[in-house]
Amino acid sequence: MARFLSAIAARLVIAVPYLWLLVFFLAPFLIVFKISLSEPALSMPPYMPAFDLADGISGLIEKIRTLSFGNYFWLLDDPLYMNAYLSSIWIAGVSTLITLAVGYPIAYGMARAPAAIRPTLLMLVILPFWTSFLIRVYAWIGILKPEGLLNQFLMFTGLIDEPLIILNTTTAIYIGIVYSYLPFMVLPLYSTLEKMDESLIEAARDLGCSRTSAFWKVTFPLSLPGVVAGCMLVFIPAVGEFVIPDLLGGSQTLMIGKTLWTEFFNNRDWPVSSAVAVILLLILIVPIMLFQRSQARSREAGR
Repeated sequence: MARFLSAIAARLVIAVPYLWLLVFFLAPFLIVFKISLSEPALSMPPYMPAFDLADGISGLIEKIRTLSFGNYFWLLDDPLYMNAYLSSIWIAGVSTLITLAVGYPIAYGMARAPAAIRPTLLMLVILPFWTSFLIRVYAWIGILKPEGLLNQFLMFTGLIDEPLIILNTTTAIYIGIVYSYLPFMVLPLYSTLEKMDESLIEAARDLGCSRTSAFWKVTFPLSLPGVVAGCMLVFIPAVGEFVIPDLLGGSQTLMIGKTLWTEFFNNRDWPVSSAVAVILLLILIVPIMLFQRSQARSREAGR
């Protein structure tokens, strides 16, 4: 009996994560995918057909036959959506590289700091999470606007003669994304660098490597799991970002998150917006699969 209960408990432990994914990921995805195959309608819900169990099996089959991939073909024919996807991937990619360039020295400095102050440094990195994400983005409006703090400081120091136009530009979006997602880059990098054996650096120096050469030949390759994890944690949410482009980028910014919001709430075209969301998810699956493959390789190398 004890073995039987132990076997059931072991299977339940495995089943709970799959049940969680089924309820909170697969089921919503299937609903959105079904809506993407529907046609828009001036009704509630704003699409047709809407399945009703009262119609019976024959009625459900008849409604399933009316579903089509017309919305996906329409998205491929409209350059607006393709440009929005490409623009989102480009902005997210550049922002991820900038975040990596900023976050790596921070994580490296934290990992090489005395052990007594590392918890304090780690708390300072996490500290922005104690404030609402929306409030932090709104704060950048006051900093970047023509009469904002940044322009006032630059004009006070004499570095510029007239205010810089930063707000409502792509530069403002880069600043907002880098600032907002910097902790997601620093934390996995710090976790990787903090565990690294410093004797490897000493061995490289003893073999004739300079500090720079030792960093690129030893430190950076060993920190690649943290680099990959940080880049994925920044790139994936940045592609579908809506708040930062809407508040800092202005009306001329073309990103798929804003386009998706417009289709849902302004145009009330749920089928097209659902198709946009499904394609976005399929695009993001590619870096997720690459990340999982990289993690699997690192685990195999560790063995």
